[in-house]
Amino acid sequence: MDKKTIANAITKALEDKGKRKFSQSVEFIANFQNVDFTKAENRLNLDIILPKGKGKDRKVVVFADGQMAFDAKNNGASEVIDGAGIPKLAADKGRLKAMAKTCEFVAQPSLMVTAGKSLGQVLGSRGKLPRPIMGSLKDSIDQAKRRVRMLSKGKYLPVSQCIIGSEAMEVSDLVENFEAVYDKVRTKIAESDIKSIYVKLSMGKPIKVA
Repeated sequence: MDKKTIANAITKALEDKGKRKFSQSVEFIANFQNVDFTKAENRLNLDIILPKGKGKDRKVVVFADGQMAFDAKNNGASEVIDGAGIPKLAADKGRLKAMAKTCEFVAQPSLMVTAGKSLGQVLGSRGKLPRPIMGSLKDSIDQAKRRVRMLSKGKYLPVSQCIIGSEAMEVSDLVENFEAVYDKVRTKIAESDIKSIYVKLSMGKPIKVA
């Protein structure tokens, strides 16, 4: 699939903006064939870092204690929650669910078990379990801002989708993000089993990538 073909489809999708009071996301939709999604091992659960980001500033919540908590505040974290605060957040289901819609989560390795046990029921079902902070704290936060998850839709449906950016981004940047997602999908699903690919704005019509 060449860049020009992808760019043409994205450009056409962007023409369907309408008069919205918000910046719409650009979505990547894949339809599959000859894949048995009743088998758990065939279902998609892909973690993708968009090279050009999402086009919107995504909030990142850091679970950390001590020096790492202090450093997180100076490295782009939207909020820092210490180990003692994790059970309190778990008890406030309304706040946790609201955060799951707008935030990404990373955690100090020593707090991963606590975060998983306390928050897994809510965040796990939404593909939002915290990722461990590995290497540079700044890089971990930056990657969280650019991370998207591509999950199988429902239990057995042969379709999956994720965002590749926003309508405010340059077409060339959206093309690069598209390619990153497409390449990741091909690590799980054979190219011959990808039936079709579409792009669309969140409130727009799907445009087939020919």
